[in-house]
This record gives sequence, C-alpha cells and structure tokens, in this order.
Amino acid sequence: MAASTFPTTTMFDWYDRHGRSLPWRHRWPDLAPAYHVWLSEIMLQQTVVTTVIPYFLEFTRRWPDVCDLAAAEQDEVMAAWAGLGYYARARNLHRAARIVCGEHAGRFPDEVAGLRGLPGIGPYTAGAIAAIAFGRRSTVVDGNIERVLARYFAIATPLPAAKPEIGVFYDAILPSERPSDFPQALMDFANAVCTPRNPGCETCPLAEECAARHAGTPESWPVKAPKKIKPERSGIAFVAIAGDGQAFMVTRPERGMLGGMLAFPSAGWTQDDAAYDADSPFASAPFAADWRLAGDSVSHVFTHFSLSMDVAVAGIEDPGPATDWHRVRPASLPTLMRKVWTVARREV
Repeated sequence: MAASTFPTTTMFDWYDRHGRSLPWRHRWPDLAPAYHVWLSEIMLQQTVVTTVIPYFLEFTRRWPDVCDLAAAEQDEVMAAWAGLGYYARARNLHRAARIVCGEHAGRFPDEVAGLRGLPGIGPYTAGAIAAIAFGRRSTVVDGNIERVLARYFAIATPLPAAKPEIGVFYDAILPSERPSDFPQALMDFANAVCTPRNPGCETCPLAEECAARHAGTPESWPVKAPKKIKPERSGIAFVAIAGDGQAFMVTRPERGMLGGMLAFPSAGWTQDDAAYDADSPFASAPFAADWRLAGDSVSHVFTHFSLSMDVAVAGIEDPGPATDWHRVRPASLPTLMRKVWTVARREV
C-alpha cells in the first residue's frame, strides 16, 4: 500500500486549523519534552483528556522533571495519582522514573526498543514517545487511530485481532514529514470528527475516499468482537472510626487491586480473598468491635468486573497507640475507597 492512498496533507491541514492545544503538546518542528509525553501517555491510558489535564499540571508542578519524580516517596506519588485509577500505572511510573534518572542520567531512551525496557511502557506508549518526543517514524496506534484507519480502509477483521493489521496500514501511510504531528493529528481528528457515534461524515475532509463512508455505515467500523458479559462480585469494607476522627486503614499489597494504596480493610472482592458471605458479614473484620452494616452499599465498575460492596462501620473510643490509624484525606483515596468513606461518614 502506498502512502498516497491516504491524504496526509489534508490531515495536516485539518490539524493545523483544528488541533487541540494541550499542556504536554508541541507542534512540529518543536518536540515536546520526553518527560511530558511519557507522563501524559501513562495518565491517558484508560482515562480521558479532560480528567488527565489537572493531574498532569499538578504532577509537573510538584515534580518538574523525571529526577524530581524519582526522588519522591512512592506514597506521595500514589496519593497524587488517587482518582486516576489503574494504580499499577502509578507504581510503574515511579519505578520507570527511578530507572531513567539512575541508569540513564535523566534522559529517556530515544528509540522504541529502549523505551520498551522501562516499566509500564508497551508498544503503543513506546511508539508515541519515540514519535512525539524524538521525531522518530514509529508505529503509534491507539483506539482513536484504530477507528479512523478501520473506517477509512474498511478493515473487516474484528478488534482486538485487527490490531496488527491496522498497524501495517499505519506504517504504510506514515509520512516522512512531521512524524510527531501525524499521530496527534489522527487522534484529534478521531476525537472531533470521526467519533464512535454519529461521525461527522458530511463535513469530513477524508470522506471522498473513505471506504466506510462509501458503504453508508461508518459506525459499523471498527468491527468488534462480541462483548463478554462483565462478571459481578460482592465484598465488604470495614471502617472503624476513632473518637478523634481517625480511621483504621491498611496498606494494600503491592501486587493486585489498588496495590500499594492506603485503604480500609476489605474482603470478598479480589481473587485472593475468601468469598464474602452476606449472612455472616463480619467474619472477615480486622478486629472485634461493635460492627454494624451501613444503610447503603457501594457500587463500582472495574475493567473486568462490577462490584457491589457493603460497608461495615464501628466507633472506637480509644484506639490506643496503634500505628494503623490515620486522618482520612478523601482526595488521596482510590475512588472505590472514597465511595466507602462517603457511606461510612453518614453512619457516624
């Protein structure tokens, strides 16, 4: 396939007029700092731009470069990440920062192979950093770009099996000019015009040669495999509140759900937990107390399952000198535990 089969000049013209201005973005020939590209790309995994912007600005304010981030305590980084979800990303972010600072003198590798060696960086993220921060001609295909190319070329293979095929199309049309702008132009175009529902085909500058447009059913692409039914889980969280307002909290294991985060003790909802028995709700309580169930439960949706979590509450007059009692800072809690705290506070 020749690059001339895709109107890259038209795409760049559209991007120059309509591309978004984002705090981590530069325009060719300027290249964004690798630290900014890496940080934004990790944050943007499974998270939308509007949510990421304030987190990005706060991270770069607190830790202006990668070695500042490397020098931070992991607990600080995890607390600053709270609310973005997928907490393994934050742990890998901190690990990668320490490797870049300690082993690469604060400089990110400038090629895909070297970037892939850093924790938390997969093929897409490595390609994005190589292209956007270093001007490399690398494969950069996220979900937005998949949608544009699957429609333009009417790629019939269902996702996710179509990913390698879409990557071949991307490499075939990748222009030699403006390598940092090309993937960002496609992403912005997908966000503004070639949207998942109700794509703006009537005003689309690519419509003349778009196969999905000619077929009359652009929303049929990309073809997706049938969705699996999301399993449902149940569990319970235990919130013990002392007379001075502190709560009993534990640091979750590094590996697993909400890894390394400060959280209320809980049971039943991860694969490592014993099953939660609603008929014996306090069997997994962290200690004996006058536990009672809150009137409301918490609902939360993870990538692979939906969770319904009961909340048990107990008031403790004198917790003693134990070190596991903490002043609760909701903004530093993962979203699930923030919901638990909201329910528990209504019962006190």
